Amino acid sequence: MVEVARDVVQQVPKVSGAGDMFQLLRDGRPRTRADLAAVTGQARSTVAARIDLLMAAGLIAPAGEATSTGGRPPATFAFAPSARVVLGVDLGATHARLALTDLASTVLAQRDLPLLITDGPDLVLDRVAETGAELLHEAGRTTSDLAGVGVGLPGPVEHATGKPNNPPIMPGWDNADVPEILGSRFHAPVLVDNDVNIMALGEHRAAWPGVADLLFVKVATGIGAGIIADGALRRGAQGSAGDIGHVAVPGVTDIACRCGNVGCLEAIASGQAVASRLEGAVTSADVVALVRAGDVAASQAVRQAGRDIGAVLATSVSLLNPSMIVIGGILADAGEHIVAGIREVVYQRSLPLATQHLRIVTARTGTQAGVLGASAMAVDQALSSDAVDRLVA
Repeated sequence: MVEVARDVVQQVPKVSGAGDMFQLLRDGRPRTRADLAAVTGQARSTVAARIDLLMAAGLIAPAGEATSTGGRPPATFAFAPSARVVLGVDLGATHARLALTDLASTVLAQRDLPLLITDGPDLVLDRVAETGAELLHEAGRTTSDLAGVGVGLPGPVEHATGKPNNPPIMPGWDNADVPEILGSRFHAPVLVDNDVNIMALGEHRAAWPGVADLLFVKVATGIGAGIIADGALRRGAQGSAGDIGHVAVPGVTDIACRCGNVGCLEAIASGQAVASRLEGAVTSADVVALVRAGDVAASQAVRQAGRDIGAVLATSVSLLNPSMIVIGGILADAGEHIVAGIREVVYQRSLPLATQHLRIVTARTGTQAGVLGASAMAVDQALSSDAVDRLVA
């Protein structure tokens, strides 16, 4: 046990307060006071006092006894994820998905509901607050148990303030104070990000936690990417990192995009763009249905969309050198057609050094990616060293 703890200390070079000590226990592995003293270099009396604080806050609990080397077996302690709950909210153009989870992002209660983002922040967030309260009641919890709320929005978000920034498909939402509106209803911290970032976070935590460099690409009505680099979500200077939907596709100059430019990837390869070129299709879901029904034209169109996406991702591979690209969003449900098109171009155009270990796969978390990512975002905030120190103070 001590040897394992020594491995952990390399990741946490400085352990000072109870919050720092708690980070060592977040992996759920039981540890003794001696283990923690060996890792932190602190006196056993200091370790014991901080264990008492964390237990009083409900963040850790006794986890049985370790193997004795002589004398009374020492007690072990581990993370108690059921201590509090968080609410994950994934808002789309025409739907909302909410999930109440514990502090390990295990879903306790969930609700999907039709909801139009164009109804504006007052109506939409009021519905979110009502549904969140219902989920708390369903799980037998109260707002006092709520450690935080994570929200994903289908548009650009200034993550530092949680306010949407000129979102193109969200009329009335520009600069709306989402954290204040929901925070006043739940009496808990509220964090907001764009939907692709929280999907990337959810897919990474739930399906690929050991992958340090991952690019998540959502292909639906629009196209966007979430960047995981060195194990962390990267948002960029203004929060617009990963906006590949408005990168120009090489050689395309005659297709206008809603952003005002021409040749944007979203205008060429999104589900909406593919649907506009097929008979019998209006939405991305229609495209997927045609492909599943064996429609040759739809299958060919989706594969070509994959090639166009691959042309942009080839540049991203050279720039970011991910070890994995995960394709999500509704168009990923069209089977291997879109992934095959992406692979075809990425492996052809990127340098062998960048692609020799690169995997390109479809998302494992499906429709759950958004709420799981929103939950993880709220949990990370609630269980940060500073937040834990404030909680036990």
